[in-house]
Amino acid sequence: MTAQSTSETAIQIRGAMLTDAPVVYDFLCVLEEMALDTTAFQAVYERNLANPFIYYLVAELPGEVIGFVSCHVQFLLHHCGKVGEIQELFVHPDYRQRGIGHDLVATVQFLASQENCINLEVTTNQKRQDTIRFYERESFRSSHYKLVKPIKPISS
Repeated sequence: MTAQSTSETAIQIRGAMLTDAPVVYDFLCVLEEMALDTTAFQAVYERNLANPFIYYLVAELPGEVIGFVSCHVQFLLHHCGKVGEIQELFVHPDYRQRGIGHDLVATVQFLASQENCINLEVTTNQKRQDTIRFYERESFRSSHYKLVKPIKPISS
């Protein structure tokens, strides 16, 4: 993908692979502040890796994955075109404040541009004030409300 650098060493941003699942799982458990179902996580991870409209990217130092971002691209009627949406973004706490989140977002923005997306969107929990400030610094603006209604799946 792209090579980025911090003050110490080069950070590589590349497409995530199946072998990255354990570290991505750990990142998302921290992000969501709960243990996710490992079997369900693995199934969704594998399915989404095969989907050409879903981008999973990792930031890594030699031998260590330190960040992850996902972006789903979809055609939306009310935009009359494609929209990219960042679903998850996580940088290991030991590597924050070094521009890695910025580099991950910039890479997703480049991919969204290549996909001819009209917008790049992101939603985050209102309690994540630092995250909101991060996205505002990345030129995202608050223009919508996202309302969530939990649904109990019908057992099969």
